[in-house]
Amino acid sequence: MAERISDAEHAVMEVLWEESPLTAQDVAERVDPARDWSANTVKTLLGRLLGKAVIAHEQDGRRYLYRPLVARDDYVAGESQRLIDRLFGGRLMPFVAHLAERDELTARDIAEIEAILKELKA
Repeated sequence: MAERISDAEHAVMEVLWEESPLTAQDVAERVDPARDWSANTVKTLLGRLLGKAVIAHEQDGRRYLYRPLVARDDYVAGESQRLIDRLFGGRLMPFVAHLAERDELTARDIAEIEAILKELKA
């Protein structure tokens, strides 16, 4: 992805990743109600996402159906790498150490990391 997506755009993407294709009205109905967005707000966000080429649309009668062009896993991987690049010079270990030093890793997190490392070594 060349352009990053905003937090608001991300909320729309989460809806489309969950189920697609959807109309703008379908998306508006599925976005977190706490956002209190109108259908016009959702249409604006869909337009931005189309411009960034992260979603596509196809005409279905008088309406458009929207679907993601970027898989959620690919988006998460890109955003994770950007964070690590920006804050930790592209190195994962300082990031993990930072979390560990701040007591933000639970025993379960540590067990999962150990399992992943064991699997990678095999």
